[in-house]
Amino acid sequence: MTVGYVLISVSPGEENNAFQAIKEIENVVDATMLFGDYDIIVKLKAEDLGLIAKIVVNIIRQVPGVTGTKTLAGAEI
Repeated sequence: MTVGYVLISVSPGEENNAFQAIKEIENVVDATMLFGDYDIIVKLKAEDLGLIAKIVVNIIRQVPGVTGTKTLAGAEI
């Protein structure tokens, strides 16, 4: 399993609606609203980074109100 973290920016006033939609997405194992440069952080678990990328591009970025994402890949050392 691969872990990815996605930092999400949302249009003002859309934070709660976007958060509710995002936390229901398959492969999302945790979601938290933030204060600061980003509005939401999401932890994804998937078989590989390719699937994480597809979820971000095809699903998370399509949620109404989402204006940007930054994806970070988890690493095992």
